[in-house]
Amino acid sequence: MTSTLFRTKKVEQSILDTEEPEHALKKSLSALDLTVFGVGVIIGTGIFVLTGTVAKDNAGPATALAFVAAGVACALAALCYAEFASTVPVAGSAYTFSYASLGELPAWIIGWDLVLEFALGTAVVAVGWSGYIQSLLENAGWTMPVALGSREGADAFGFDILAAALVLVLTGILVVGMKLSARITSVVVAIKVTVVLVVIIAGAFLINGDNYDPFIPEEKPVPAGSSLDSPLIQLMFGWAPSNFGVMGIFTAASVVFFAFIGFDVVATAAEETKNPQRDMPRGILGSLVICTTLYVLVSIVVTGMQHYSELSVDAPLADAFKATGHPWFAGFISFGAAVGLTTVCMILLLGQTRVFFAMSRDGLLPRFFSHVHPRFKTPHRPTILLGVIIAVLAGFTPLTELAALVNIGTLFAFVVVAIGVIILRKQRPDLPRSFRTPWVPVIPILSVCASLWLMINLPAETWVRFGIWMAAGFLVYFLYGRTHSRLATGEEAKAENTP
Repeated sequence: MTSTLFRTKKVEQSILDTEEPEHALKKSLSALDLTVFGVGVIIGTGIFVLTGTVAKDNAGPATALAFVAAGVACALAALCYAEFASTVPVAGSAYTFSYASLGELPAWIIGWDLVLEFALGTAVVAVGWSGYIQSLLENAGWTMPVALGSREGADAFGFDILAAALVLVLTGILVVGMKLSARITSVVVAIKVTVVLVVIIAGAFLINGDNYDPFIPEEKPVPAGSSLDSPLIQLMFGWAPSNFGVMGIFTAASVVFFAFIGFDVVATAAEETKNPQRDMPRGILGSLVICTTLYVLVSIVVTGMQHYSELSVDAPLADAFKATGHPWFAGFISFGAAVGLTTVCMILLLGQTRVFFAMSRDGLLPRFFSHVHPRFKTPHRPTILLGVIIAVLAGFTPLTELAALVNIGTLFAFVVVAIGVIILRKQRPDLPRSFRTPWVPVIPILSVCASLWLMINLPAETWVRFGIWMAAGFLVYFLYGRTHSRLATGEEAKAENTP
């Protein structure tokens, strides 16, 4: 039993699978495309939606330090992802990497985790996009009916039709092809980066130094019964997260960490990259450096324009300009945010479908979903299925119920990838590695520690929901995946021995 649960798939076989005509994705992406994808997905909810929440509730002006802390944790993980993505250029990201190093059950766990991460991430961004569109409509004098708008804080039943419609439209674009997706992303990213630069430059002239006092607000204990009052953390580590103070910065970092999940989505496109050995590290690391810099600058400017206690939760950047008497900038930012969030949603959806496709190709999910479209060479079946499911999820679920669960799934993936780098270095030192994570095993160990630190700052209820999802994953694996896996049926061995 143990040997079957931890059977590994050879790297050479994983690469060979990508050449099967019925299951082969089209290679069309360059280093620039990957960097654009990374910037396109990273710059989004973190700046346009979550900045106001964490500044107001957790860190104050020190939100900039929270972005730095989250960025450092991501940089450590990015170095590990860059080595894996260039060594095993196969769709599936952390799932594929785990299959080659840790074994089938760990790979299934991480794949199941990624399906949840990207699905909820897509839904979160779609809801945030809907909020900005509704803000623009209100500026034009038209208000969405309650039953068809955001449910955030609403008592009545409603369905966010804008969020659901966005997901369905992007699903259609992804079915048509990756190159079309890359072109649309390039245009939208240019608009989005322009908006961010406008915020930084124009907002710098509106900073009031008094708003930075205090830069790190006085620590306040978390109220009993709140979502941050985590008995799990108190029991295991002897402390609880706090609002504000130094610990508030780490609590904020565990929330804004959601803003950095883009670079691991870049890794899911390895199989569709023309020269993955060279271009994957450039795309992953380049996009992370660019976005971390912009995040820090924006958070400094926004908390300087408006006191952190008065920042808006729904649209902090736009409302900060309104508060300083510049409504034109507010409208411009709302437009840029709405346009920009579309790429975040699309690339997260792209990442999920590629993980689902890779698991299906390995037999852990029904092989029906591993066939590509005869014309577009895209995994159209899982794309359509998941697009419809996420559209329904985005329509019914409030944003605050989703973000933290996405974070814990991402951090868990980081832990697994970092451990996998150490193991594969020992198991397969002969593999050609165009990019090598420096200072192994020090960097991977630091990555594990940083990710675990952020995980324990998340609310206890997030851990409970994550545990329920993982339990469901174990059930699916033992009822279906373990016996239908290509390694279990011997199909991999037959393929490997076929001339």
